[in-house]
Amino acid sequence: MGAMSVRTESSAAHRAGFACFVGRPNAGKSTLTNALVGTKVAITSNRPQTTRHTVRGIVHRPEAQLVLVDTPGLHKPRTLLGERLNDVVRTTWSEVDVIGFCLPADQKIGPGDRYIAAELADIKKTPKVAIVTKTDLVDSKALAAQLIAIDQLGRELGIEWAEIIPVSAVGDTQVALLADLLVPMLPESPPLYPEGDLTDEPEQVMVAELIREAALEGVRDELPHSIAVVVEEMLPRADRPADKPLLDIHANVYIERPSQKGIIIGPKGKRLKEVGTKSRKHIEALLGTPVFLDLHVKVAKDWQRDPKQLRKLGF
Repeated sequence: MGAMSVRTESSAAHRAGFACFVGRPNAGKSTLTNALVGTKVAITSNRPQTTRHTVRGIVHRPEAQLVLVDTPGLHKPRTLLGERLNDVVRTTWSEVDVIGFCLPADQKIGPGDRYIAAELADIKKTPKVAIVTKTDLVDSKALAAQLIAIDQLGRELGIEWAEIIPVSAVGDTQVALLADLLVPMLPESPPLYPEGDLTDEPEQVMVAELIREAALEGVRDELPHSIAVVVEEMLPRADRPADKPLLDIHANVYIERPSQKGIIIGPKGKRLKEVGTKSRKHIEALLGTPVFLDLHVKVAKDWQRDPKQLRKLGF
């Protein structure tokens, strides 16, 4: 790009649109979203499928607005929930303006990456950018090898990468450059969201995610996917003075089997108390108000396989 095009770009029309990051679990998608948006929005976890809802982060710039749509991980479906997630993913991919395929610099391209890339190859119209994450973990030689491998993968599958971009979200290296490269791929459009909105995810869903994250901490191996959280209500406590508000949040933590109840609650309720304390801190930080959190653990038998339960739990 010469100096010319840079100048014309700045006087050009405002652009706004949607991007989504895909990649296998732990490819650094949520970390990248957070680095771009500059605040914790998506739930980071090294387990697949913890980002169940379309959490969007928004990058505001004077000349553009980039809305990040976080799709759940694409995986080979084993349950009804899995199939439904995959449908959601494909629909999202065909609706966004640009797809960023995240591949960690420190891991060779594996079958999981190929599976996603093959699915991406089917979506012809949307521009695809390969993003090499975690570049801070490798030396330049290993990085070069990974860039070549990604180029090769594109050729094999008939994907033309619009860009191949190395980033390290940890050191913010090139995160701004990534935004610079994604913006020109967006359509001309006025801003889609008011300035100051970092996420359009309803607060209740974000609160539920924070509780779920805290509940999974330490028991992921025993209960990887069998936790769903539903916030039943969020109400400001009546008759509180304006300068001392309190938000009452009532939430249910659903598990699949009675035997899992003890794991979540812990001896003498100790674990559940910890979950409450921990998630309350995050919720208060998110909403900027003191919170009273009321948590209950309930059994929803085999909810991952039951369409009615899935609907009730928001899938």
